[in-house]
Amino acid sequence: MLRKTISVATAGLAVLAATLATPAAAFASDGETKQIHLRKGLTLKIPKSWKVDRKNADWVRVITGSCPTFGTEDYGFRDWGCRSFWVLGPKALEIGLRTFQAYNPKYGFDPATDVSVCPKSYKLFKGDWKLAGRGLRQVGPGHKADYHRWAGTCVDKKFKVKTHYNQREWYLPKSKILVLDQWDHPGLNAILKNATWNWPLHP
Repeated sequence: MLRKTISVATAGLAVLAATLATPAAAFASDGETKQIHLRKGLTLKIPKSWKVDRKNADWVRVITGSCPTFGTEDYGFRDWGCRSFWVLGPKALEIGLRTFQAYNPKYGFDPATDVSVCPKSYKLFKGDWKLAGRGLRQVGPGHKADYHRWAGTCVDKKFKVKTHYNQREWYLPKSKILVLDQWDHPGLNAILKNATWNWPLHP
């Protein structure tokens, strides 16, 4: 069903399924600090009200506001209404395209084999999307990301466009990190630009 998370038929896709049902205990709050430490030493400064779901290092989710799917079986990459952005690692990138092929920034991150629910409403479905911007973006000193913005539509059962969204992607190929935002967070570009890489390295 469209409102269910991705079902995985092969063992190679099991890691994706594990990330779509993260329990409440996976939330981590930094209290007074605004720093989060990610793979390869990437460190971001974020508002202290934001929460970090880091149960799986390859599917880290920074939840920035309301997240109605949290704690339900629908929670995961293909859910709706959860204001957040993702910091994805190598295992996520291995299945990042349609039919779960390896991610290619030329096509955008979209691991699925069927119609996906709209990020903004479970009553709508993802429609067409097209490239609306690309270039290089700074992610801390000495690191530039391959940036793409995909302009997407959400449609009803009759394929009538009901709303729009952007999927912004910052891809760091050497570090194998993809930052993905479907909510147009206004400060995210600055957060990434001001990132640091001087924390002890993760695997």
